[in-house]
Amino acid sequence: MNKRRRKTSPVSVFLLVLAVAALVYVNQVVVPSTPPLFIPTPPPTPAPEPDGSVAQARDNEGKMAQAIAAYKDAVQVDPTNAGINVTLARLEATNGDYANAIMHAENALLVNANNAMAHAIRGWALGLSGDYLASQSALQRAIQIDPNNAVPYAYMAEILARMQQEGKGTLGTMEEAINYSRQARDLGPNLLETHRARAIILELTGENAEAIAELEAAVAINPNIAELHIMLGRNYVAIGEDAKAEEQYYKANSLNPADPWPDVYMSRLYLRMGDYAKAIQFAEQSIENDPTNIFFYINLGTMYYKNLMYPDAIKTFRLGLRGGVTEGGVELPGSPLSGDNVDAYYFYGLALARAGECSEAVEIAQLLQQTVPNDDIAMYNAQEMINICQGTSAEVEPEATATLQP
Repeated sequence: MNKRRRKTSPVSVFLLVLAVAALVYVNQVVVPSTPPLFIPTPPPTPAPEPDGSVAQARDNEGKMAQAIAAYKDAVQVDPTNAGINVTLARLEATNGDYANAIMHAENALLVNANNAMAHAIRGWALGLSGDYLASQSALQRAIQIDPNNAVPYAYMAEILARMQQEGKGTLGTMEEAINYSRQARDLGPNLLETHRARAIILELTGENAEAIAELEAAVAINPNIAELHIMLGRNYVAIGEDAKAEEQYYKANSLNPADPWPDVYMSRLYLRMGDYAKAIQFAEQSIENDPTNIFFYINLGTMYYKNLMYPDAIKTFRLGLRGGVTEGGVELPGSPLSGDNVDAYYFYGLALARAGECSEAVEIAQLLQQTVPNDDIAMYNAQEMINICQGTSAEVEPEATATLQP
């Protein structure tokens, strides 16, 4: 009864508190972060390749969209890598994405302002997007930095040829383009860019067989560029080799299904061959790929007209020539009558007249008579619209087809 109680040791209390705290920590922190036993740990997600090796592999396989995406990943990992930016810019320009090509070339120039290839590809992309003055300035800078590099000479030849084709050159522009293409050939006779530039000039001067030889040499270097196959197709059409042209357009389509131009050229080829159903099919596909290009509506209207589908032709021509809002909500500006679309206007007017929409048909006839009075075919067809509406038509088919704009 009188036995004294043993006092609690402070050390024991401290150790007990420490043990409880440790148990709480393990329960609250360690256990939740520990994976369950016997379940395999997933492998870590690999980071994008900073050296662009995956992108290069996709490029070699002809998978341009995947290559571009992979190079963009590589640029995010190493944004100061000028080589990856330049390669990405080249692919983007080749694929028609000129704005991003210019941006990535300029990113490379931020790293090194004297990067000749960055200046060259920037100049090429600027020219392809229609900024010819800035394009020539950038290409001249590339030549100044590296005068023995054939690529900027080839790009300059191509841009000058495009200026000539669009009527934006001078009397000496074509000769200047030829000289630059020869310089490119002297410096880099086996480069794809040299063959491409020479082919563009040869096509413009009507030397289609020689253009085909240059393009085949370019395709042998890289068979995965859709535009080279489109160019081959055009030149095969020019020498009457429709079957070979068809093969090249299909190759272009398979390489870049989202590009509307192989569909456009295919539609023109099938129109030439008299297969109106296929012509309409591919013309419609081009609009699905790019519903903002007014020429594609004019092209489809031509296909409908040739197949005597006048109501469809009227609807489509009206969107392309006079503007309006498509069923998909795209607003089109129209295309005022000019030297480039005269034939499209008289197809439109003839379709209106034959569908009984004579008020607008006569309006189109008068517009043609006032705007292009020296165009004999246009004048004949303008009078034919009036004759149809007055019931005095001889029903003679017009002699031309709507002009194909590149």
